[in-house]
Parts: sequence; structure tokens; C-alpha cells
Amino acid sequence: MEVCVHPLSASPCLAWRDLSASQRVIRVAVAPPVGPAPPGAARVVCMSDTHALTPHLRLSVPPGDIFIHAGDFTRCGHPDEVADFNQWLGKLPHKHKIVIAGNHELSFDKNFTHPLKNVGSVLDDIPTLGMARDKLSDAINSLNVKNLLTNCTYLEDASVEIYGIKIYGTPWQPEFWKWAFNIPRGSACLEKWMKIPLDTDILVSHTPPIGHGDLCCSGVRAGCVELLSVLQQRLNVKYHVFGHVHEGRRIPGIYLCKNKMF
Repeated sequence: MEVCVHPLSASPCLAWRDLSASQRVIRVAVAPPVGPAPPGAARVVCMSDTHALTPHLRLSVPPGDIFIHAGDFTRCGHPDEVADFNQWLGKLPHKHKIVIAGNHELSFDKNFTHPLKNVGSVLDDIPTLGMARDKLSDAINSLNVKNLLTNCTYLEDASVEIYGIKIYGTPWQPEFWKWAFNIPRGSACLEKWMKIPLDTDILVSHTPPIGHGDLCCSGVRAGCVELLSVLQQRLNVKYHVFGHVHEGRRIPGIYLCKNKMF
């Protein structure tokens, strides 16, 4: 099915104002599960945007069968941060662990790690977000950092099937501070989302779709218009797991858009 770029894609707040006039968003609060999953069922536990703070978590990660982390597990993709996260993953009891990158995993994005890049120029083009320039430089200059993730399945525009459930992971998001896996709004985003297989059951993206957990404290919506269009017009996923916008965190629920749950 053909999906077109929304005419207001470059202005996400205006786009959502237009879209929200014809569709509802219902937030359904659910209580945390108690006890093991019922026979024949798989429990999926989701997390995102831990930013190298997993050693300091005060709450225990709920038990389950599949653990999903939707990106930004480091502050800048420094190898030490990735190694610490991998060690933490290894201690989780979940049988299957799925991880994608986010905009903070600079060392995972070939646009930052390409051998012909000028590191000084790259660092001049992005905000440091309070991090030491030397640490950012170390992250960008480190090779094969993805290989440090030995305790999970890392997905980057790729799928894995677990218990017959097809899970697709993708790290891209509309331009946001010029960090990792940033692409222009509109056709560039749509091109990425059109690669998502039609038989996907669980979609894991770092970015939210427009209008869903994407409202920043500044009042700007950071979600992707084209991602919502693809979810509603082309795909039939059972669940969509995402993170990215910290202010947009919410109780897990089911969201109804144009009479379609995802």
C-alpha cells in the first residue's frame, strides 16, 4: 500500500493538530503483572533511555520471557558504557533480550564512525549535551563497539523471531540535536519505515510516532508523522515499543487510532 508524506510533516505540532481532529488516542492504564505468565503466553518487558544508569536502578526489572530495550542505553556510545550495559544485561533472568540503538549511541552510527570522517568537524557540528569532548571523541573513534553486546540480540533495521513472534528493530528518528541515527523529516523517514516487514508483530523503534508520548517540555512534538502513517495505513503490528522523549513516558497501555489498536 502506498503511503505518502504528510503535507505538514516538517511541522510536527501542526501535523498533529491536523491529524488529531480525525482520530482518538486512548490511554489504557494496566496494573503491573503479578506472578508468572499464563501457560502458553510470553511476557515482554520493555525499557528505554537508561543512559548508562542501569547500575543505579532502584526498581527491579519485572521478570519475563523477552526483554526489550528501545535505545539510548548509553550517554554517548562510549565502549565502557556499552560494556557495562552488556554486563548488566547478562544478569537479567529473561531468556531473550532485544536491544536497538538510539540517538545517543554515536559509536553505532556509521555516519559518525566512518574512517574518512573528520572527528573535529563532527564534534563541532553537534552539541555536547554536557559531556566531555574527549569522551565523545573516544566514542566516535572506537571500532566495532556493537560487538560488545554479547548478551542480547542487537537489531538495526532487522528482524528476529521468538516463540513465533516477529520483532523488528530500527534506531532512526527525525532530526534531533544532530546526534546518531538522525534523518530529515518527510521522505527520508518514510523510506526507513517502508522497510518494516508487513508481518511484523512487535515494532521496536527509538522514536515515537507523532502524538504518542512525544510531547517535549518545550511544547514541541518530537514524534514522526510518517511513522504514524505507516503504522496506520500499512502495518498491523500488535505492539509498538519506543522511547526517546523522556517527558513522554507513560504507563504501558493500548492506543487506539482510527479504530486500530497498536
